[in-house]
Parts: sequence; C-alpha cells; structure tokens
Amino acid sequence: MKKSIAIILLSMAWSVSYAEYKPGYYDAMDGKSKEDLKHAARGCVEKHTKLNYSNLPNYWIVSDIYPELYDGLKRWWDMYSNNVYLIQNGQTGKASFSANKMQREHAVPKSWWKKGNDVEYTPAYTDMWNLYPSDGPANQAKLNYPLGPVKSASYDNGVTKVGDAMSGFGGGSSKVFEPGDEYKGDFARAFFYMATVYDDLPWAYTYMFQTNEWPTLRNWASSMLLDWARQDPVSQKEIDRNDAVEACQGNRNPFIDFPQLAEYIWGNRTSDVFYLKDQEGGGVVIPPIDGDPELLMPVNGEAVDFGEAAIGRGVSTVVQIKGKNLTAPLSLRVTGSDRADFIPEVTEIPASIINTREVYSLPVMFLPSSKGSKTASLVIYDGGLGGGNNVTVRLRGESFPVPELSPLVAYEASDISDDSYVASWSAAPEIIDYYVLNRVRYLEEESEGELIECNETSLLVEGREPDVMESYTVYSSRLGCLSEASNSVIVAADTGVRGIDDATPLEFEVGDGFIRILGDTVSEGFYIVDIYGRIILDVDRVKGGDVFEVPAVGVAVLVSSGKSRKIMIK
Repeated sequence: MKKSIAIILLSMAWSVSYAEYKPGYYDAMDGKSKEDLKHAARGCVEKHTKLNYSNLPNYWIVSDIYPELYDGLKRWWDMYSNNVYLIQNGQTGKASFSANKMQREHAVPKSWWKKGNDVEYTPAYTDMWNLYPSDGPANQAKLNYPLGPVKSASYDNGVTKVGDAMSGFGGGSSKVFEPGDEYKGDFARAFFYMATVYDDLPWAYTYMFQTNEWPTLRNWASSMLLDWARQDPVSQKEIDRNDAVEACQGNRNPFIDFPQLAEYIWGNRTSDVFYLKDQEGGGVVIPPIDGDPELLMPVNGEAVDFGEAAIGRGVSTVVQIKGKNLTAPLSLRVTGSDRADFIPEVTEIPASIINTREVYSLPVMFLPSSKGSKTASLVIYDGGLGGGNNVTVRLRGESFPVPELSPLVAYEASDISDDSYVASWSAAPEIIDYYVLNRVRYLEEESEGELIECNETSLLVEGREPDVMESYTVYSSRLGCLSEASNSVIVAADTGVRGIDDATPLEFEVGDGFIRILGDTVSEGFYIVDIYGRIILDVDRVKGGDVFEVPAVGVAVLVSSGKSRKIMIK
C-alpha cells in the first residue's frame, strides 16, 4: 500500500480561507486552456491511493464531520439530510456508521461506469472525491438518477429532492436528484473532478457524461453544474475537506483549489489562458520560527481506542498532531509487547508540514495477529522538542478470531407497491454487527447491484419500478467478515412476488457446463443470473434444440418470458 501523509485543516471559523497545496503540484496547468488545461489537471491530481471501500467511514471521520461538537460529540456531515448522526466517544467511523444506519454513497452512481457486471475495476469506486456519508432513506431515493432540478418531488426530506425533471434537464432520465442549495456547488465540483480524472471511462449511462475525453460532460450538464457552482461558491467545508482527503488518499480536487477552473474548461473563460499567478488560493507560505518548538496535540497520555477487530483484519483511525516552531522532523515509534499489532502509516513527519498545517492526522492501523486485549504506546519525539518533551499516546484494541457466520434465510417480499417493498430474513444466531442486503435490479441490457447495510431483520426497499424485476440476498457481517449468501428472492416485474421456484413453461436440461432447451417451445427474453446478480447467459430468443455453455456457479435463477425458476449449475 502506498504510504500517505495525513494532513487535515480543522477550522472553527466560517470565513473562507483558501487551502494550501504543495509547491509545484499544479505547475503542469500553468499556461494551458480548455482541452489542454483539462488534460493537465488530470495529470496533476489523478495519482492517489486506492482505499478500501469497507473502511471509508474510518477516513470520513477525518474528512466529513462538523467542526463544532453537538451535545459534546462529533457529528457526521451528511449532505443528503439534516438528520443528526452522532459519533460516540471512542467509536470508530465504521462502528458509528453501523449504529446510525448510514450508507456509503457515490455522487456519480457506480452503475454509470459498469463494465459487464464489474464496477470495482476503476479507482472511481472508492475515490473519496466521489463518495460521501449518506442518510439511508435519501440514498435509496436518489438511486442512480442524474442531477437536475425537480419539477414535482416524489421524495423531499428538506435537503434531498427526487422527482420528475424540469424540461431540458435529466439527459433522457425522467427523474432527477436535486441536492439542497447549500450543497449544489459541492456536488458540481465533485462532478467536474470525475469528468476530469475519469474522462476515459466507458460510460454505461450517458445522462450527464459522454464516452470521450473531451469535453466528457454533456452540454446541458456542464451548463447546469456551472450555474450551481456560481450560485454556491467554495465553502470552508470544502476547503477543509480538500486537505483531509489529501491526507487520506493523497490527491486534491483542483476545482476547489481554483474556483474559476471550471469556467476555463467549460464555461465563460474558455477563450482565456489559465495562469496560476492569477488564481485565488494556493501556494505554500512557510511561517517563520518565532519561538521555542511546541507540540500542542496530542496530549501526553491520551488514549486511542480502535474497538474490535478480527485476527488478520485491520481497522484504522487517526491520531491528530498539532505543533509549531519545529526545527527537525518528528519521529514516531510504537512500543510495548503488542507493538507489532499497531502500524502507523509513517514513522517521520517533516517539520515544515507540522509548521504549515493547522492539524496533521496520522493514520494508524490496528492489525491483530492473535486473540485478546491489545495495548501499545505511540511515542512522538524529536522535532527539536528536546528529550524531556516526548509525547506518548496509549493505543488499545480488542481482537477476536475470524467469526463463523451462519447463512441466513431470506423470506418473500411483502407490502409491495409500485415504488417499494419490504425485504425480510431470519435473524442471525450469532452476535453480529449488522446485516447487508444485496439488491439486484434486472434492467433491459444489464443488472444493477446495490449493497445496503441495516440493523434489523427487515428493510423497506424504495425506488422500485413496477416494470423492473429485482432480487435480493442477505448476509450478516461481523468484524468486517460476511456470512455466506442467503437464498435469492425474486420480486417480479408486476404487482406481486414470484418465488424462485415458480414453474416456467420452458423445458430444459442442465448438464455439466451446458444448458439445453427441450421440446418445441420458444421463449423470449431468456437469461440466467447467479445469486450475486451477475448475468451469466443472456439470449433474446431460444427454441428447442438450442445448447448454451454456462459456468458452474451453483444456485442460479433462470428467467424466460418474464417467469423465473431456481436452477443448480454444477
């Protein structure tokens, strides 16, 4: 894994002060315009550390929390609702996420870049510039709709609106997602980043993007996003998050560092040349040494609790470091009998970084190798502080064997309406952290999957379309491990549910690596999906005598002429 230096600017002031980037970081953009400027911006920021999707909340606890406390606790900054989601003292990001039933949400939906049935092939899948903590119901409502102004809302929680698109918007989608006015610019700059860094993706949905490197954004989309960016300029929240994301994955969003950059590429300044010296923000100013070296954070003896982890499965958190007037690099070492189980991302921090940043956030991983309560100490020293001014942070965590989780039983859906249904399943017999529902929607040319975390044994699944068949399987999760998948339940594309064992008039034979159509029957819309929602065979029309090769996937669902049946492929 690439080593990254963790830096975060935490500001209690609401007046905007522009963030600072490393000298030379954007030099390739200087003197460029339009298409060449967009290409240069990509080269400056695209290289970054690919994060683990499951661990994103442990990074968001650095980048996406309010600067002020709420009832003495940290609070998630959710751009999809005004709900108060608190982080209890000592909680990891993942633990708080689970307790609050929050979800990981892609601003640009992952289904838009799907290749076959794979969405994880590109770093866009875990790029923090496209991922934000989200309220669950709002996430379910927005689905994979494009951004746009809503004419009539079918969902409105005061921040997120979903509904019919106003004329001229949506790019062919009848419904759109409209964020709150205070976040329209945030989403616009996220989409500008995605259209720049991932301009070579084969877009499966072209509501807002075109499959080309220039201009990538469709005209209606770039025009709307530019308006949103003008109406909602860069905020202190975005500036602070820019530093925090750089701390976590090693790159910045140039559309935050340079609020006018989008105008040079798509907007009203495309005929102008972009010069760094003319731009607001940026540049590093090294403060003078005007006193003795001091380490203000952390406090000596402070404790960091990593919570629970499975043996061999790591969980991460950060130690915040603040200092001034350092004259030498800060050194870090872990001591104690369990020191091998606690791993800081770096062992040395340059003095210039501590002196120029408000707060430095050091990622530390708890990766236990054996069962039990683990403790160690992180010692911070040097920096010109003198031998008697070392700071020690106590580290602790609890480790357990990798859990053995029983497969669950998924029940037929209930309370089905045109836009929702209730999925339910058996309770796990073991202690678990949460359940994961794998929802798969079978569209005309591909399937679309979505993982939803929940704490109960039932879930209201929203955003159903009556003419789209769905299925769901369920897992239990404990310490980052998943159980085997449950059986798959089909929600048919009509007003009711067809169980996966419903009879189908098509006659067929399944053999080793093949399926043969029998008799004189003819079937339209014939396809087979495995329990993970992957389409393994898709044929418009089959007839008796046809033979098709199929992989050995075990339990699968065969669909023909709109009816489904469970089969076993060995």
